Amino acid sequence: MDEVLQIELTSYERDVLLRGLRYVRSSIMLETRDPTKQDDLRRGGLLDEIQMLSQRLEVTDPVSATGV
Repeated sequence: MDEVLQIELTSYERDVLLRGLRYVRSSIMLETRDPTKQDDLRRGGLLDEIQMLSQRLEVTDPVSATGV
């Protein structure tokens, strides 16, 4: 079972994380890989995880979450 970790982020920190996720996504998209179905599934799974995390960060408003 995955543990839930709650942290407070400023808008700047959230933007840094989103930039990092975009970099990782690009790295996965450009990596040299075997043209196998198993590798396609692995790559697709990694990209899906990054997309879901990015979406969660994008809809989070750090100002309203901290009550400022």
